[in-house]
Amino acid sequence: MELGIFIFMSFPIQYDEPLYRPPSEARSLILQITLGCSWNKCSFCEMYTSKKFKARKEEEVFKDIESFIPYAEQIRRIFLADGDPLVLSTERLLRILTKLKNTFPNLQRVSTYASPSNLSRKSSEELKQLFEAGLTLLYVGIESGDSEVLECIQKGETFETTIEGLNKSKAVGMNSSVMIINGVGGKEFTEQHAINSAKVLNETQPKYASTLVLTAHKGLAHYKNRYKGTFIELTQQELFTEMHLFIQNLELEETIFRSDHASNNLVLKGILGKDKERFLSQIQQAISSPEAANLRSNFLRGF
Repeated sequence: MELGIFIFMSFPIQYDEPLYRPPSEARSLILQITLGCSWNKCSFCEMYTSKKFKARKEEEVFKDIESFIPYAEQIRRIFLADGDPLVLSTERLLRILTKLKNTFPNLQRVSTYASPSNLSRKSSEELKQLFEAGLTLLYVGIESGDSEVLECIQKGETFETTIEGLNKSKAVGMNSSVMIINGVGGKEFTEQHAINSAKVLNETQPKYASTLVLTAHKGLAHYKNRYKGTFIELTQQELFTEMHLFIQNLELEETIFRSDHASNNLVLKGILGKDKERFLSQIQQAISSPEAANLRSNFLRGF
């Protein structure tokens, strides 16, 4: 029996909503070990603004884990929510990971959201312990590699801290899936956003990378009010041009790349670097004929 089937029939735990997980964790068991986001200041993000951050009591987390004992052999992947559980002490995280390993005999992967700063705050030995305990994949929304853009969107990171956090976790064996937001810096920073975002990826060589397009969920005026500076939204043509510059400056060896989020008007799927020239050609065609690109993207999303 698949995990999704028994959850549909009778779900053993109750979540504190809203609940989020990466698209690739659709078939994973999600466990909330924190509620909300420890930072929760990013200009573009509305995911956890309705929640006040707190760590869940360890006994509550363990109770949730134990409620899945009847299905223990079926569970192979677990995603730890909410925003950035790595803000918790290493000791607490290790107790949770040990509980997971002892409860689910066929567990293959544990993953979570992570911020570069919280990765940097852990020592290399702590990260190694977490990796060996089963935490092997980190989803890191770096948004931009440009320090000025990061300041404007109140990310709490810089070009340097982003590279430090990603490389520190990579050195102990952890894989990362990083995400860049196309258009997040507006017209003023579009070139440096594209170039410096590519530089961060070049310096860190993540296992996975993706892009999505800035979406102002509460309206553009709301985003502008939270943005520290003057923001002028990019047109569709300018978004494609920024994406072209970003891909052009990438020097990746073997990163699985996806640009297939619902916000993307051009779907790109492949491996960088071998698919770099194909991507550039696709983007150039989109710049020349954006209507055709939109039609092609909508078609591809149907599969």
